[in-house]
Amino acid sequence: MYRIGEIAKLANVSKRTIDYYTQLGLLHAEKTPNSNYRLYSEIALQDIHFIEKCKGLNMCLNDIKERLELKRSSLKDQKEQEIYLKQAEILATHMKQLESEISELKPLFDRLNKEDKIRISKMLSPEKAALLQTLAILLF
Repeated sequence: MYRIGEIAKLANVSKRTIDYYTQLGLLHAEKTPNSNYRLYSEIALQDIHFIEKCKGLNMCLNDIKERLELKRSSLKDQKEQEIYLKQAEILATHMKQLESEISELKPLFDRLNKEDKIRISKMLSPEKAALLQTLAILLF
């Protein structure tokens, strides 16, 4: 995290420019609880470089703000997609493990008498029992 003077120096812009961009909502800063300093992240530094590049293309600040918001939302969407993909991979692994366990337990379950099957079914929540039944149907 950078204080305003540090980020201004790194980005080769003035502190006043950083203030202006922050007021316009182009940059986001966190305030320290004790000293009330504004701290800027590495992402803010990247945003300043982006803003300066867009200004070099004669874009107005409103258009730059829209581009920044679009850039930020696509990064957020990409991160969310990565999280969902990881969760799907974890679920797929769990399902494979369950399939294997059900395959091993199915012959044993088939040999149980009706009372034992009912007793085991009562130990499971209705959702879990339905899931097991669905998996058993899909596997056999």
